[in-house]
Amino acid sequence: MRYSRLALILCLLALSVTPLWGQKQDESFHAYATAQVRSDHLSAPEQLRQYVVEGKLRLSLRDAVVLTLQNNSGVHIQETQVDFSKFALLGTHSPFDPLVTSGYSVNSTSTPPSTSLQGIGTTTTLNSTSQTAFLNYSQTFESGTNVQAGLNSNNSFTNSENPFYNPLVTSTLNFQLTQPLLRNGWFFANRANLIIARRNLQQSKANFAAEVNNNILQAVSQYWAVVEARGNLDVARSSMDAAEASYKRDKRALELGALPPLDIYRSESQVASRRVSVIQSEYALKQAEDALRMTIGADQDPYFEALDIELTEKAEPEGDLLTIDAGSALQDALAKRPEVEVARNALANDATRIKLAHNHLLPELDLTGVYASNGLGGTQFDTAGQRVTSSSLNQLFGFNYPTYGAQLSLSLPIRNRAAKAELGTALVSRRNDLYTDRQVREQIILDIRNAVHQLEQSKLTIVAGKEALDLARKNVAAEQRKYELGSGTIFLVLEAQTELASAEQNLLQAEVGYQLAVAGVDHATGNLLAPYHVQIEDLMR
Repeated sequence: MRYSRLALILCLLALSVTPLWGQKQDESFHAYATAQVRSDHLSAPEQLRQYVVEGKLRLSLRDAVVLTLQNNSGVHIQETQVDFSKFALLGTHSPFDPLVTSGYSVNSTSTPPSTSLQGIGTTTTLNSTSQTAFLNYSQTFESGTNVQAGLNSNNSFTNSENPFYNPLVTSTLNFQLTQPLLRNGWFFANRANLIIARRNLQQSKANFAAEVNNNILQAVSQYWAVVEARGNLDVARSSMDAAEASYKRDKRALELGALPPLDIYRSESQVASRRVSVIQSEYALKQAEDALRMTIGADQDPYFEALDIELTEKAEPEGDLLTIDAGSALQDALAKRPEVEVARNALANDATRIKLAHNHLLPELDLTGVYASNGLGGTQFDTAGQRVTSSSLNQLFGFNYPTYGAQLSLSLPIRNRAAKAELGTALVSRRNDLYTDRQVREQIILDIRNAVHQLEQSKLTIVAGKEALDLARKNVAAEQRKYELGSGTIFLVLEAQTELASAEQNLLQAEVGYQLAVAGVDHATGNLLAPYHVQIEDLMR
């Protein structure tokens, strides 16, 4: 009989522990507290060394993107939000953490005798000493089941001759199991916060993916901004060289008397004006390079910050120009944009909170079962006057002196405003997230349309820019020829040179605009990571 009782207790404990076996093992402090999280300092951008060639920082567009993901502070700041969500999820497991408590106490009491029945003979003081020790274990499982187990022992000694045992040892081994049947009962009500925390983690990862997309687009934009600034500087220098060549010819003509003295100022003023353009272009290039350095992390180390940047990409598109179908691009964006996943997880969390709030409106109906085994021991004298010692543990684990108990408790909330407020808040949150989801989709549609329009505009602008540049070059040659033959003026030559420089800059701007438009299409469709072979999971390790 006693073994059947023990088997029943072990079965109840096993059933209670079963929910833990399905718990995800990677949701632990050891898994989340990576070496990067534990470190109290930031690492230097040592990856930049492999891009140093002949004393310059030589970068392709992919190199700039990879360095941005490795070194950019904004990327890593957003990554910490994912870590916050991981540890928030870890904290959500805390209601299911086991708790072990133990204690030991000693009390000694001396009192004067109040009656002869106290059995102290001629002694004038009644002395008693008690020692108490306990060890308790409690845990709540994902089913809502609360299990408590405890071992208590009390050892008391007195100088009285009346006690049957002296010292007297009493021990109790107790088990209590409580199962909520309605409110907070069973798996959903207790796992709901875990489900929400896991979705919050997925939202953080999706937000991180969106931030990575934005940072890649920023890196691409700044890379092409440097290319454009460098091209503008080349155009400005070429234009100044042409103006200086015209000035030298005019100066020679003036020395030979073939040019009126006042006409020399036209070409001379153009040289000065174009020198200003060169200076402005030089500093515009410096500013663009500094912005790129900060994006790729080269500003974090004085050695890399001092290096000149050499970009290997050309603004002129290679191969056929890209053509995009707006409908296909929209479907791709709705399937891949991380903002859609964020909105979807928010709505899923709202549904979970609403269901949980309905559970909190239920009455509290708890079923409690108690089982205890008792043991008694100590020292006594038999009829022959012999000292006999017995152990309370033999009786305790013999389970011959059990205590059984069961309780069904019901608590009926009369108004339960807290639960009603919780339900109302969840309903409002769902409505808010429904609007947010619609707004996200509307913004994605607008992003796709703008990206496709920008791509088409840049393609047409390139074609028109090439034609304008060809005509500007022919016009410079014609005006220069007419001026050499005496039928033209230096004013028309210089004006043609200015128009040529403007056409070169316009074409360069159109080509860079096309490169940015292609990146904009990839960003709008959620495919910006693909050309650079970047996986979000690799960045969050």
